[in-house]
Amino acid sequence: MNTSLTNAARLLAAGLRALLVLTVVTGILYPLVVTGVAQGLFPGKANGSEVTADGGRVVGSSLIGQAYELPLRDGRKTPEPDLKWFQGRPRNGLGTNSVNTQYDLILSGATNRSADDPELVRWVKDAKAAVVKDNSVPGHPVRPGDVPADAVTSSGSGLDPDISPQYADLQVYRVAERNGLPAERVQRLVDEHTTSRTLGFIGEPRVNVLELNIALKELVAPAAGN
Repeated sequence: MNTSLTNAARLLAAGLRALLVLTVVTGILYPLVVTGVAQGLFPGKANGSEVTADGGRVVGSSLIGQAYELPLRDGRKTPEPDLKWFQGRPRNGLGTNSVNTQYDLILSGATNRSADDPELVRWVKDAKAAVVKDNSVPGHPVRPGDVPADAVTSSGSGLDPDISPQYADLQVYRVAERNGLPAERVQRLVDEHTTSRTLGFIGEPRVNVLELNIALKELVAPAAGN
């Protein structure tokens, strides 16, 4: 009887020691090491790829797209895009938060609809018509065939921060007109913020909308002050 209690106590003590050691190693030391390495080698990425503007104020992340919209008007269910800014990809089709309806949460995900789904087809047609209408300016009309796929479809996450150079180019004349800038200068801004394929062959060329609009704001500010 005493031997059994002694063995049980020994095993319990060994288990508690193992639990304590593993807790310290995996719960304290390992996270500290990983955090230290990340902060030392990749501080920007470790802190969420923050983007700053206006004297160092954090305005977003380069990994998450933002909406550039006008305040919601009475009688409308959805806000209108603020056309003085470059617009990102559509965010519709992500569904609604049916679990916790008290807060407006960010949803991430694709529509999972088939290519011939009637509602998806209607979304794409409506989005294309809006892109053509919004970006057509006197002397530079936009044809439906000019509209790239990323201008009328949401990404797999719905939070894509980038657009294709083709979609950015399509918006140049509209952005230039709305901000009173030469189209050539706005086009040069797009070219300066176009990122090539990673390592020359991975992915596609892309333009980060948040970073482009920050540069646009800096370009517009001196012109507005004159």
